[in-house]
Amino acid sequence: MSNLTVFEHPLIQHKLSIIRNKEVGTKEFREIVDEIASLMAYEVTRDLPMTEVTIETPVATTEKKTLAGKKLAIVPILRAGLGMVDGIMKLIPAARIGHIGMYRDEETLEPVEYFVKLPDDIDQREVLLVDPMLATGGSADMAIDALKKRGANKIKLITLVSAPEGVAAVQKAHPDVDIFTASVDDYLNEDGYIVPGLGDAGDRLFGTH
Repeated sequence: MSNLTVFEHPLIQHKLSIIRNKEVGTKEFREIVDEIASLMAYEVTRDLPMTEVTIETPVATTEKKTLAGKKLAIVPILRAGLGMVDGIMKLIPAARIGHIGMYRDEETLEPVEYFVKLPDDIDQREVLLVDPMLATGGSADMAIDALKKRGANKIKLITLVSAPEGVAAVQKAHPDVDIFTASVDDYLNEDGYIVPGLGDAGDRLFGTH
C-alpha cells in the first residue's frame, strides 16, 4: 500500500545487518540504532514545508529556503522506542518529546498501556511515533489510538524491523498513518517474534533479559 515506505539506502541496510547479529553487544547495538534513527529521520522529514527568507551573506543579499516553522513531536513507545529518540533529535533538536508506555502480556501477546505523557499542543504537531519493532502491530495500534484520542492528526510510524502481519494490522486500523521501516521481514513466529528479526530490541538496547 502507498502508506508504506521501506528504506533501501545502503547505509541503513548495512547498519541494520550489523545489529541483527546476536554477538553484537549492548554498547554497539545502542550506538548503531542511534545512527539508523538519524538516517531514517533524514528521509522521513523530506516533505517538511519550506518558506523563503531574506539572508545577508558576506557577499550579497539572497532569498533562500528555510523550514516553515512546522511543529514536530517525537513519541517513543516505551521502552525500546527510547533507543531511537536521540538519533532523531540530532537532526530536529527543537522537537518536543512525548512518551507512551506499553508492555506485552507474554501469555496473550496483547499490549497493555500503562503511561501516556504528551506535549500539551500535540494536536498542532506532526508526530513521529518510534519503536524499533513492528511485530503484531498491537502496540503501534494502541499507541496511535492514544495519540488520536488526544488530538494528534498527523502521525508517522517509524520502525527498524517490521513483520508483514504488523504492517497489515496498522494499515487496516489506521490507513491515514504513514509507516516507515528499514525492513519488512518474513513472518512472526509462534512466540510473536519477528523472523529473522533482531531479537528483543529493548533487552538488547538496555542489557536486560
